[in-house]
Amino acid sequence: MDFLKQIIKNSGNEDATTVESGLDADVAGFLNTGAFAFNALVSGSLYGGIPGNKITALAGESSTGKTWFALSLVEQFLKDYPKGAVIYFDTEQAVTTEMFESRKIDGSRVAVFPVSTIEQFKHQSLKIVEQVLEQKEEDRIPMMFVLDSLGMLSTEKEVTDAAEGKNVRDMTRAQGVRSTFRVLSVKLGKAGIPLVVTNHTYNVVGSYVPTRDMSGGEGLKYSASTIVYLSKKKDKDATGEVVGNIIHCKTYKSRFTKENREVDVQLNFETGLNPFYGLIDIALKHGVFKKVSTRIELPDGTTAFEKNINENPEKYFTAAVMEKLEEAVGKEFKYGTEE
Repeated sequence: MDFLKQIIKNSGNEDATTVESGLDADVAGFLNTGAFAFNALVSGSLYGGIPGNKITALAGESSTGKTWFALSLVEQFLKDYPKGAVIYFDTEQAVTTEMFESRKIDGSRVAVFPVSTIEQFKHQSLKIVEQVLEQKEEDRIPMMFVLDSLGMLSTEKEVTDAAEGKNVRDMTRAQGVRSTFRVLSVKLGKAGIPLVVTNHTYNVVGSYVPTRDMSGGEGLKYSASTIVYLSKKKDKDATGEVVGNIIHCKTYKSRFTKENREVDVQLNFETGLNPFYGLIDIALKHGVFKKVSTRIELPDGTTAFEKNINENPEKYFTAAVMEKLEEAVGKEFKYGTEE
């Protein structure tokens, strides 16, 4: 409508536009996570992943593998975007050169920014985003931000109080987190930069049923498009040696898929995320595979042990099987569909 376009022009708001012309809030594609089941959990498609211009939070208790999970996402992002770069905000001194090299992550395309306060993270991240926005859109390289982790960020006030020997509770932290993500989420959307945030969880005292919640107040809860809670169990090889973790993933919040859905993914300490792990459970639930005694019956009528499928997934997850699974995960995870 010409009248509506005239209103937008006269408003003085440079970012105002009609829906037909596209919005900054539109999802700028999805970034493959390297695991089909996790892609399905957060996007409703085996070939999707985390939103390309939104905030995604990975929350879990200590030693859940949040940092390893984040590094797997970094690894996959740099594989998919050969000219891409990652800004890694490290609040725990958790990542080392060896950790990147062992995953064969190109260190020349990853910049690590140690930050200790919310104010530092806010200032430095916004400064980088503003530099990106100053570039012409066709000149921008694909970028991803990682904050590992929000739970370890203090505030300038807390640091000052500690230096002065004051033992007082900092009441400004939650407000600072809220302010940071409120501003950053809009800027990231305009720049087309995804942000992955790892965060700690804690037991809620006094809840009627056992409940875990994220640290840092409500700021991240409101701003993140996707929040996935992680828990783990050890993954051992035939000799009993721990070689990784089986990570249980549950959507606490999702704007693209149904909440409270769950999948398991396999995170190996040497090879990262197993692309196919978790698909057997989905295939059995939706009748793509069938359980026959101790074996699994495939769509062509042949049978195999689950162990054999996991050891040689490409043989069993054929194009035809993946097509059926894609239909199944749509029913399982997408809004507006029935299981």
